[in-house]
Amino acid sequence: MLTTGFATRAAAQDADPATREAAIEEAQAEKARELKPYVPGKAEAAMERVQQILDRGLSLHPFFDSAYAGGGFTLGAGYARFVSPYNVLDVRGSITFSGYKRIEAELIVPRLFHRRGTLSLLGGWREATQVGFYGIGPNTPQEARANYAFQQPYGSATLTFWPTRRFWMLRGAGELSRWSQNPGGGDEPSVETVYTPDTLAGLGARATYLHSQATAGADWRTSPGYSRRGGFYGVTFHDYTDFDHEFGFNQIDYDVIQHIPILREAWVISLHALAETAFPKSGQEIPFFMLPSLGGGSNLRGFSSWRFRDKNSLLLQAEWRIIVNRFFDTAFFYDAGKVGPRPSDLDLNGLKEDYGFGVRFHGPIATPLRIELAKSNEGFSLVFSASAVF
Repeated sequence: MLTTGFATRAAAQDADPATREAAIEEAQAEKARELKPYVPGKAEAAMERVQQILDRGLSLHPFFDSAYAGGGFTLGAGYARFVSPYNVLDVRGSITFSGYKRIEAELIVPRLFHRRGTLSLLGGWREATQVGFYGIGPNTPQEARANYAFQQPYGSATLTFWPTRRFWMLRGAGELSRWSQNPGGGDEPSVETVYTPDTLAGLGARATYLHSQATAGADWRTSPGYSRRGGFYGVTFHDYTDFDHEFGFNQIDYDVIQHIPILREAWVISLHALAETAFPKSGQEIPFFMLPSLGGGSNLRGFSSWRFRDKNSLLLQAEWRIIVNRFFDTAFFYDAGKVGPRPSDLDLNGLKEDYGFGVRFHGPIATPLRIELAKSNEGFSLVFSASAVF
């Protein structure tokens, strides 16, 4: 009896693993029968089709970059074609309902120096008809707005080089352009009716600039146009040489961007800090329309474009980005900044602030549409942009 009972229990134990395995296999088979392929929603499917078209290489394409910030809703188009297996020539133009116009051509050579260098050759012309000017300094009143216009032909060459393949970055650029400042249109008074050349440097100026710049930094983002991780830390030196020796100046920019992914990139905390300091060359002045500025869709989003101007500026930005799917993000954001006549004025006292919410439609490396609503102490601002904020 003992032997028989032991054998029965042993047989039952030997059968248990097979029974469990059979149960697991049956459960897996049942789940397999119920599985269905993922079907994207209508919005995601539409973005997928757009991305496929872009990946195949679209000759005609939309172009929503305005000639200058503050021009309003922009309509534009371009034509891009490969002039060799990798080099692209893009001819594009845009116009706004307020008369801002832009036309330009760019040749992009992306695979120099064994894919460590990118060259851009750009030439064009632009016109802005009613750019806002509120005065110089951190506390100018909103009702002090006056408008000015300008025309600018330009040609530039920019070379970006990666000594260590996508970390350390060097960039050099040179641009020849002519700024012609003219009376402004729109509902506000034109700037020359409020100021004189003695009270506002650069009023009515015709300045031809040779603008050279050099950047050194570290950049390990996926792309400047769209990234969920990585960062950029860089310093840029600008030299604006005026051929008439009236309006020459130098400028230094200190730029820091950091993206911090959370929950496998379901959320991203994105931070940005930018300080700009400009100083005139000996015996010369900085024209008012070339001063560092804050306000508009890419920095202090709750304020009008070009709302604050002075020789020095500080911008701080933070965003909580929520990744909805491959092509769509939402974001809560906060901006703060100030301008001042001296670099020592760029502290955390008296910052201008705004906050808001936005949505972004994007591809793997670019953000073709950004829509945001921002609130400041001067009211609400609605932003439409064809590029990432940072």
